[in-house]
Amino acid sequence: MSELARRLRYGLREPLVAGLIHGCARLPLWLSQRLGAAVALASLPLARRTRRISAINLARCLPELTPSQQRRLLWRSFAESGKMLGEMGAVWLWPRQRLLELVREVRGEQYLRSAREENRGVIIITPHLGNWEMVGLYLSARYPITSLYRPHRIRSLDRIMRHGRERLGATLVPTDKHGVKKLLTALRRGELIGMLPDQDPGYDSGRFASLFGIQANTMTLASRLAAKSGAPVIACWAERLPRGRGFRLHFSPTPATLGSRDLDPALAALNREVERLIRQCPQQYQWSYARFRRRPPGEPPFYD
Repeated sequence: MSELARRLRYGLREPLVAGLIHGCARLPLWLSQRLGAAVALASLPLARRTRRISAINLARCLPELTPSQQRRLLWRSFAESGKMLGEMGAVWLWPRQRLLELVREVRGEQYLRSAREENRGVIIITPHLGNWEMVGLYLSARYPITSLYRPHRIRSLDRIMRHGRERLGATLVPTDKHGVKKLLTALRRGELIGMLPDQDPGYDSGRFASLFGIQANTMTLASRLAAKSGAPVIACWAERLPRGRGFRLHFSPTPATLGSRDLDPALAALNREVERLIRQCPQQYQWSYARFRRRPPGEPPFYD
């Protein structure tokens, strides 16, 4: 695609995406979720590549399920992904009080409060499960938190996203060496830092470790920061409740091994924790992400 065609493509998308987000923000949550799920399911037959990636991920990660169970889970995960898109207007644009009222229940926050008493900062890991945006907003309304941020290619969406994430007090830093230094500084001040542990960080910033029994290029940053700062690691995810009732947040401690200076056991512990969380609610995980596209030397492509 030429540069001009690329600019035209994203230029046409910008007002449409911004308009959809603002439009969804005017709806009650149950309705925006229902519309998002309907659109996602209607587009599923046309989304061949996304459907194929999801099917391969489910077959390889959850082989204990029968093919029919995997198909049902694929459809449910698409519906949940659509719900998340529909609820982004509320998450990024609703006023503080109205937004926080969507958190109907919080389980395990005592682990976070106890970890903060150590005054070494706390590392929050949140996989692409449920609505991960709600985790950052809930935490930023209650604690000082710094998170990595990569700008979106669609500028209007990036402006909405950045404002939405920062408006309750979060600090966003770039995904580069400068940003990593900011994270370490925040930990040394006794603050929280947040990151998504199930993204492929690229060959330069990752190392292969087992996830669902499959070698996955895994971020080393969380474990390195934990080892360097001594900060405990707490896992958190926001479960989407049925019928638009809001969200239930789950906090849980992670094994001390995750902060080992030996990266092999540290990354193994990190991926075991990610897998444990996903298995709690697999229909709300983002199975459409090509998590295993990078392979160890000599291995065939995963999605061919």
